[in-house]
Amino acid sequence: MNSLKIAIGSDHAGFDYKEAIADWLADADLKDFGTYSADSVDYPDFAHPVASAVESGDFDFGILVCGSANGVAITANKHQGIRAAICWTEELAALARQHNNANIVCIPARFISIELAEKIVGTFLETDFEGGRHANRVNKMAC
Repeated sequence: MNSLKIAIGSDHAGFDYKEAIADWLADADLKDFGTYSADSVDYPDFAHPVASAVESGDFDFGILVCGSANGVAITANKHQGIRAAICWTEELAALARQHNNANIVCIPARFISIELAEKIVGTFLETDFEGGRHANRVNKMAC
């Protein structure tokens, strides 16, 4: 994970989880796109910059956190080169990488523990895309 460049962001509901994940990834090349407090904010203000950073190739992967993960996933997936996956188990994180070549993991802070969120992020970052028949499907995703 040390050589990966990772973009991270959250809204107010995901702030504590974002901070914990960032601390857990302290040795990684990580850029925090905010928010920087638990004060109420609009999740697109943080999901778009993370998605843009990954889409541009400046970062290998993104991590987004909000209450349900739906808002940040929907927002990030508006970007043509993004495949943002909502993951609430390690198995879903592995499959998102293996089968969908997901490049942003979206964490639902109100529904899982911080410890599980860290495990999900670890699985996501350590799992490779399988390619093959999955590559054909992934190549058909963009509009």
